[in-house]
Amino acid sequence: MSKTKRKRYAAEFKAMVALEAIKGEQTLAELAAKYSLHPNMITNWKRQAIDNMAEGFSSKADCSKELDEAQLKDLHAKIGQLTIERDFLAKAFGR
Repeated sequence: MSKTKRKRYAAEFKAMVALEAIKGEQTLAELAAKYSLHPNMITNWKRQAIDNMAEGFSSKADCSKELDEAQLKDLHAKIGQLTIERDFLAKAFGR
């Protein structure tokens, strides 16, 4: 029994096909024949492109701000832990 690997498509290719599907100049069957794909795959890519379209317009500052707040919280917790360890060790060695 031979094991066939699934073909993987680049994100640029998926975006191009999804954009053509969204434009609606050709039917899904025509696009499927043109690119040798299954129509369901094109439909899925089209749906993903539409669902994730809002992320393209969000500013990078919003994304980095959320990330920074999470990292800042973790760093403050780590600072607190290290301060406690330092104080404990200082008392243990009699400084």
